[in-house]
Amino acid sequence: MQEANDNSVLDISEKGRAKDGTVLSSDRRMLMQFLAFGGCLDTGKIIKELEGSGMDFVLYADINDPYGIGLLSVNEDPGFFVGELRGLLARPAFTELTPKPEYTMLGRTYSLGYEPDLERTLVHGPREKVLNPALKWAIWYPLQRNKLFETLSEDERRSVLGEHGKVGFKFGQAGLGTDIRLACHGLDKNDNDFVIGVLGEKLYPLSILIETMRGTKQTSMYLESLGPFFVGNVIWQTPVK
Repeated sequence: MQEANDNSVLDISEKGRAKDGTVLSSDRRMLMQFLAFGGCLDTGKIIKELEGSGMDFVLYADINDPYGIGLLSVNEDPGFFVGELRGLLARPAFTELTPKPEYTMLGRTYSLGYEPDLERTLVHGPREKVLNPALKWAIWYPLQRNKLFETLSEDERRSVLGEHGKVGFKFGQAGLGTDIRLACHGLDKNDNDFVIGVLGEKLYPLSILIETMRGTKQTSMYLESLGPFFVGNVIWQTPVK
């Protein structure tokens, strides 16, 4: 954080690094919001509304509720969520449903500082991943870090996150699952820090991935809370263009 007498311009852009070491920056970020509903007796009416919207969505069937659905909305503009999306959700196909606010999540994409292609990291990659028709299963959940994590040195934080990241990398390399990681600082009513989406062709590897990550230092020592978990199967998604 800058000192009060620091007259330099505050830079909050996302950072990356080119192969030659040049620092890259971008102010683009993709926002994703997850909403869950109960009482859905006809998913066909929902799909019809989504198909005609021209917007990016993924519709999930809730495995733990035979009348439950989940809706993932994807857009760069925060105004979309209080404008076009709000209008869509005011239509009869949605107003007859029962909202489940305990599953509501909103987050933004972010970089770690070393990515060579920020446009892909922040915008195109996450969108393509959630709209990938091969990834039919998903587990979405929020997490809150223990505040002690912020007291660790930079090297200690890097080590903790590196151990956690290696687990996800191994599952990804094996084709068993991939993830979406979104920052939600100040965007979540329960003070969560991140929204996580674990996506894959099959469900059981995603459960095993989460089980494996529980053995890392980050999960076992530096997380305050995980969940609730929404487990869904894709019913419909916007075709990738």
